[in-house]
Amino acid sequence: MESEGPVQAQAEVAELLSDLIRIDTTNTGDTATSAGERVAAEWVAGKLDEVGIGSQILESERGRASLVARIPGTDPSRPALLVHGHLDVVPADPAEWSVHPFSGGERDGYVWGRGAVDMKDMDAMVLALVRDWARTGVQPPRDIVLAYVADEEAGGALGARWLVDEHPDLVADCSEAISEVGGFSITVRDDLRLYLVQTAEKGLAWMRLTAGGRPGHGSFVHDDNAVTRLCQAVARLGSARLPTVLTPPMRDFLAAVEDAYGVEIDPDQPEEALARLGSISRMIGAALRNTANPTMLQAGYKTNVIPGTASATVDGRFLHGQEEEFERQLASLIGEGVQREWIVHDQAVETTFDGPLVDQMVAALRSEDDGARPVPFTMSGGTDAKSFQRLGMRCFGFSPLRLPADLDFASLFHGIDERVPVESLRFGVRVLDRFLRAV
Repeated sequence: MESEGPVQAQAEVAELLSDLIRIDTTNTGDTATSAGERVAAEWVAGKLDEVGIGSQILESERGRASLVARIPGTDPSRPALLVHGHLDVVPADPAEWSVHPFSGGERDGYVWGRGAVDMKDMDAMVLALVRDWARTGVQPPRDIVLAYVADEEAGGALGARWLVDEHPDLVADCSEAISEVGGFSITVRDDLRLYLVQTAEKGLAWMRLTAGGRPGHGSFVHDDNAVTRLCQAVARLGSARLPTVLTPPMRDFLAAVEDAYGVEIDPDQPEEALARLGSISRMIGAALRNTANPTMLQAGYKTNVIPGTASATVDGRFLHGQEEEFERQLASLIGEGVQREWIVHDQAVETTFDGPLVDQMVAALRSEDDGARPVPFTMSGGTDAKSFQRLGMRCFGFSPLRLPADLDFASLFHGIDERVPVESLRFGVRVLDRFLRAV
């Protein structure tokens, strides 16, 4: 059952998102070549200031800015709720897009551009909602802390992690947090949609592999070749299919899929049943095991010279409780003669799908969609929950969107022609309004 909801917030959310997309916040992983988040943080601060909400901007490095604001609740004795989102986006090549990735244009009922789903949509929905509240005098039951942070796309060292390490007082009283990636729908049939709420995410293990060998002339026979040794290790990693491990959130998710689709899932081969979910099955399937995917190679400087070293980067992800096992799996696959060093290494996060906060998520979704069935899941990627969880918060992915049944949502994360339906944004505003008024 759809409600009228906060009218002004729904009216302006698409425009706010468009404006935010037009601010290039590309994060290359290196401050020297990144656009930086300062302009976006100042834009958010200005939008909050227009309605009387104060905020502060903090920089970890020049231009790498995060913003924090607090919305006072009616009961200051209660722990606060953190609502966080990142301002940075991954790079985008305009030549690959049908629209310019930083145009922020609205077309065919969608807002298009880099960050439309990851995650300036949530940034805009929250901003639209708190602006509406400030105009109409709505006060939540407890303090809500807003954090618009830098650097999530490169692991958060200059954003959420820096805030937790250097300014923990700004968020230390928060007992729970919501952010990306969760709350979006998968259509089972006209009267049933699963809404995936993230209660866990895999740990992050980005690594560099380096192989050494004897350098020499490319025309000679070489039994000790760094490139060959590295490529053998990379091939083993890239082709390995690590064992299935069903964590508690994924067991609950698979049980919901069994019930919704009327199928029986083989716990040893769950991917066959997950194929029913369409493209989102790629995201879900990656949370059934540890993974290690080679991403970049570097070696040599001339065709006829055997280099003394060769290196590769690998994107590794491990499930909650699987860190030691993942280390053993890596050692076995990499083999002898190749050194490994961490580029970014961060914990897996997991909480349970229960308690008053979860009850309110469920109630808010069902109030706006009679066919909603919220279910927990594990996110294959990583979010800033890794940093905020260090302060003892229970972290959830809850960025609610009711999506068209035929939208290939999973492909839009870091994908070409990233876009989000305007009606989904308005739905998200209504759900967040119900949720945040009740928590």
